[in-house]
Amino acid sequence: MQPFLETDRLVLRAFTEADADRLCALDGDPDVMRFITGGKPTSPETIRTRTLPRLLHTYPHFGTRGYWAAEEKATGTFLGWFEFCPLEDRRPFVVELGYRLNRAAWGRGYATEGSRALVDKGFAELGVERVTANTMAVNARSRSVMEKAGLTFVRHFTGDWPEAIEGSEHGEVEYDLTRAVWEKRN
Repeated sequence: MQPFLETDRLVLRAFTEADADRLCALDGDPDVMRFITGGKPTSPETIRTRTLPRLLHTYPHFGTRGYWAAEEKATGTFLGWFEFCPLEDRRPFVVELGYRLNRAAWGRGYATEGSRALVDKGFAELGVERVTANTMAVNARSRSVMEKAGLTFVRHFTGDWPEAIEGSEHGEVEYDLTRAVWEKRN
């Protein structure tokens, strides 16, 4: 299978059905799920019936998927995933950047490296006009990755959480980067 994107240390490739167990392990880690579900693991049933089908979806405008399995280039070790997909099918030039990596990958610069590479590919090759990302206001690590990837703070907002988790009372934040700003920097 041809990788979607390679960096110095990462390979981003399309997901396959064979990734189900890797996703179960990733979403089964309470620390990984801290800012998503409050630490509750995602059930294997949910991974197979809801998560994996979403990760396998192809976006017609790009002719590619919007979610990419991340592997360490040197070892082939599964690290997690990156998201780079349109917010709406009718507005394919505005994409959301996201990432979920296992604890062993934290603090090693992988999230920043993969995010920067996706942003660059989006603006240089995919015709993207705006990249947006959001996280809980208290998620300092994720906010740092967004900033290191070139995105800037846009706003603070209160999302509609189906179930409140620790920190959700502080709301969420949105960051973005436009093509015009990216071009000026490059």
